[in-house]
Amino acid sequence: MPYVAPLKDMLFVLNELADLQAVASLPDCEEATPETVEAVLEENARFCSEVVAPLNRQGDQHPSTWTDGTVTTTPGFREAFKAYTDAGWQGVQHPTEFGGQGLPKLVATPCMEMLNAANLSFALCPLLTDGAIEALMTAGSDEQKQLFLPKFIEGKWTGTMNLTEPQAGSDLAMVRTKAVPQGDGTYRISGTKIFITYGEHDMSDNIVHLVLARTPNAPEGVKGISLFLVPKYLVHADGSLGDRNDAVCVSIEHKLGIKASPTAVLQFGDQGGAIGTLIGEENRGLETMFIMMNAARFAVGIQGIGLAERAYQKAVSYAKERVQSRDLDGSANAVTIIHQPDVRRMLMSMKSQIEAARALAYVAASHFDIAHHHADAEVRQRHQAIYEYMVPVIKGWSTELAIDVASTGLQIHGGMGFIEETGAAQYYRDARILTIYEGTTAIQANDLVGRKTVRDGGQLAHALMADIRQTHHALVAQATPDSQAIADRLEEAAAALEAVVNYVVQTMQSDIKAVFAGSVPYLKLAGIVLGGWQLARAACIAHERLQSGQGQREFLEAKVLTARFFAEHYLSQASALRSAIVEGGRSVMALEEAQF
Repeated sequence: MPYVAPLKDMLFVLNELADLQAVASLPDCEEATPETVEAVLEENARFCSEVVAPLNRQGDQHPSTWTDGTVTTTPGFREAFKAYTDAGWQGVQHPTEFGGQGLPKLVATPCMEMLNAANLSFALCPLLTDGAIEALMTAGSDEQKQLFLPKFIEGKWTGTMNLTEPQAGSDLAMVRTKAVPQGDGTYRISGTKIFITYGEHDMSDNIVHLVLARTPNAPEGVKGISLFLVPKYLVHADGSLGDRNDAVCVSIEHKLGIKASPTAVLQFGDQGGAIGTLIGEENRGLETMFIMMNAARFAVGIQGIGLAERAYQKAVSYAKERVQSRDLDGSANAVTIIHQPDVRRMLMSMKSQIEAARALAYVAASHFDIAHHHADAEVRQRHQAIYEYMVPVIKGWSTELAIDVASTGLQIHGGMGFIEETGAAQYYRDARILTIYEGTTAIQANDLVGRKTVRDGGQLAHALMADIRQTHHALVAQATPDSQAIADRLEEAAAALEAVVNYVVQTMQSDIKAVFAGSVPYLKLAGIVLGGWQLARAACIAHERLQSGQGQREFLEAKVLTARFFAEHYLSQASALRSAIVEGGRSVMALEEAQF
């Protein structure tokens, strides 16, 4: 079935929850007028639906192939990527001085969602390039920026992230790739990197690898890691391409999902050493790589939302067409399965989770824009802290729910969902990587505990709770059955999250393992509460629009009812999660190793 971008919901969230008008008033964001943004989103929706989405099934059935170091992508991908970059989509949020459009992240985020919903495997290539751009913008030299950023944004070159090695997965302290200085400002890079997304392909003229490696006298551990820029083809000072560098793809992986995206094993230095240049300072590479990783983590959260939306659309279409069994009201004729209560429950669970995750991600993008463009340094700092708190939640929670949503979509299809020909299984298989790459859910949860909660004594989390209480008061003031039901659950859920934040801060020193045993449930709880909060805000606004006669009644009523469903079915889980985190940590570690 074709992909139809949910533009109505996207625009509602942008304007009503993420406050596009406020973002457009920031310095360097003035081009993001409502008319411009709507036009951008409509054109992106058309492009994704007509050009990229039709290749999704093709990519699953005819993955990228490797032959003698060369990777050939799925038929149609190369042409689609050229169309994508020619239209300027790679540069939506990047600076105009390097050829980008300079639009806020808040505008780029729905474009990102649509691309991933249309074709997750295809979208990974521009995702990694975006990360490379962010890293160079932050830590690259002027020469590196002038040479590489315009080519990235133009789409002539693409970027990769090279962290993982056979012996070093999430533990980057174990990185052993070497970088030997040559005395002329360059380094010879040697080592093996695995799981490199689009590490080799045929869609661009050059591939630029950002590689973590160690210099000869670097200290052990993560403090001794540097970051290097290593192009597939060497680049002359005028930007023209030179000889092939000593960086070779020795194989690509055969995977459960995202089959069209080539996942490469790269070998650097078999012929004397790949030539690279340092990004930033020696032994500070991990700091710069984290910039790329954080950009990628937010983007992967958006991947989860986009994929979930695609799975939901397919499930709704099937539920409206599949005739099976009589209606429970006693009518004689068989009806489509969307009339059955449990199918409705499943569809509502999909719809409500997607809308909650979308709202949270777009609001986070708004905080990012304020953090980067507001004139007041204190305001920038506060919004940066909010954004950083939300990123691991968006990455971890949105990708976990993507698996659940894709699985539910398969369940709605019944036995036909298990058959590859229907296409429902592809979304389930593709979703499974999202909670793993760019930092597993546990890594996101550990970050949420250590860097985002304990480090500031829970102050930021408590400030968010105060904002949630304001929404609760607004709901109560509306005095409708729906508003009151949402308010009751939101109040309970916020209290549960606040109790968990206090527990984490107070228990970290005395029983660190008990705290981290509950880190993933804490992340899930934070996602449910923060996402439910955004739906509650949406319900408030929708109610006001209904009362004043503004907007489309059907859409606004659905907003209120979806928020109530989420409150009654997901916010209601908060107290149980609180108990599991606060009271269940010790039982996680109770058994001896031999008892497993």
